[in-house]
Amino acid sequence: MHATNTTSHDETAPCLMPGSGSSGHNLLPTDPDSPMSWPILKKIYVSAVSFAFAFVVVYGTTTYTAAISAIPDAFGVSMHTALLGFTLPFFGVFFAPIYTPHLAERYGRRPIYLASLPLFSLCVVVIGLASNISTLLAFRFLAGLFGGPCLVLIEGTFADVWPAEKTVTYYSFLTAASYLGAAFGPIIGGFVFAAKGPAWLSWVTLFFATIAMAFGAAMPETYGREILRTRIRYNRSNIKLPCAQSGVTFAEMAHITIFTPLKMLVTEPLVIIVSLYLGLNFAVVFQWFISVPAALGATYGFDVKQAGLAFFSAVGGLVLAVLSSCLIEAVTSKQNKSMGAMENIESRLIPAIFGSFLNAGALFWVAFTADPAIHYLVPIFGTAVYVWGNAMVLISFISYVFDAYPPAGTLSALTSAACFRLVCAGIVPIFIIDMLTDLNGKWTFSIFGIISAVMIIIPFILYKFGSTLRMKSAYSPRWTSISMTEPIAMVDSPSQERDHISV
Repeated sequence: MHATNTTSHDETAPCLMPGSGSSGHNLLPTDPDSPMSWPILKKIYVSAVSFAFAFVVVYGTTTYTAAISAIPDAFGVSMHTALLGFTLPFFGVFFAPIYTPHLAERYGRRPIYLASLPLFSLCVVVIGLASNISTLLAFRFLAGLFGGPCLVLIEGTFADVWPAEKTVTYYSFLTAASYLGAAFGPIIGGFVFAAKGPAWLSWVTLFFATIAMAFGAAMPETYGREILRTRIRYNRSNIKLPCAQSGVTFAEMAHITIFTPLKMLVTEPLVIIVSLYLGLNFAVVFQWFISVPAALGATYGFDVKQAGLAFFSAVGGLVLAVLSSCLIEAVTSKQNKSMGAMENIESRLIPAIFGSFLNAGALFWVAFTADPAIHYLVPIFGTAVYVWGNAMVLISFISYVFDAYPPAGTLSALTSAACFRLVCAGIVPIFIIDMLTDLNGKWTFSIFGIISAVMIIIPFILYKFGSTLRMKSAYSPRWTSISMTEPIAMVDSPSQERDHISV
């Protein structure tokens, strides 16, 4: 006999509280309503919609860099203030991993997608019409705040429709959504700014957002909990859903996505080292959007269009990262099947092992080749290699943490890692110009390279000792929380809810 919670905020009827032997609340993969059983074209459509929404949000963040040199004169501010316009969206997105899971538990994914991108688009309109720096900065922040759920939900959407044994593969593609959006921001933005001026950067972003919204208008709900809730309402049954895994009361919700993530960030070894490495990776990859145009302009005389085209190197690096990560997963999966073995999630760290060497090597490559005596393609290729390694590490680490803990523990761990790397991405670009001016490019990128070289050992440590760290963790499967919910009819008891954070 299990108690019921009469203060549930996400069900009209009381929800089932956790009990021994309880589990997740996914639909069975064989259930006709389960996204896992959908036709392949329907799965691809849903994945493409979430991909497009995430692409647009990140594109809108980085296209701003095409006009960043014009902001000081246009608004009478310093370059540091102009740089805030680039970094403030990251601080807006920072809050998305905290609040989005709670909304998804209560309303499903589809309504949040269809509210998030229109609100983001409204902010883009105000940015395009902004006549003072306060309005510009405020709505750049709000664009990140409102657009952030698209970057959070894409992971859960992919997990809804694709099987767990393809975790690294679908993580590769959801990572591609963000990285391609980031790369095409300055590529397209450079030409738009040169031809039409800064306001048109917003209008082009709005155009892409409108296309994405039209494309996604028919997107079905993919979240198993919301599908079950709809079925219960339609059948007018008295079945009670398990309590939301992200918490029912505000205290529980705050515990899962605020207090526990903060605690894990200072007490949980696995979360600490993953967050530190990914924080460095995000800091470096997003400072490129400031340092690459500045360095190419100062060293080779590139204009805004030429500097934007240099980001095609990031596209090439991303393609290599996706292919490499998928190939590694295919090989390890085949080996496991041939031996009849269960997947060892530490095998998901293999891409990070290779990527860590590419990270460090590429930074020294760029540091010592960005010179007028050396052809400009050489350092540009170096940034491609960096993105290759950077994306491999991100794909590897996040897909690893994804299954390292029970559901609520995973949600807290991924919230920690996501928020920490977003803060790093928002801080470092603000002072990167000062570093390039005071230290020059060689020392600036060499410092990043030295730190990256020290961190090469991290994926090796996790590969060797990760299982031990997980077993000894206070958040291991022994940990009981509101995430461990009572199985009910139409629910796949052995499964683990996979509704987490990818930003």
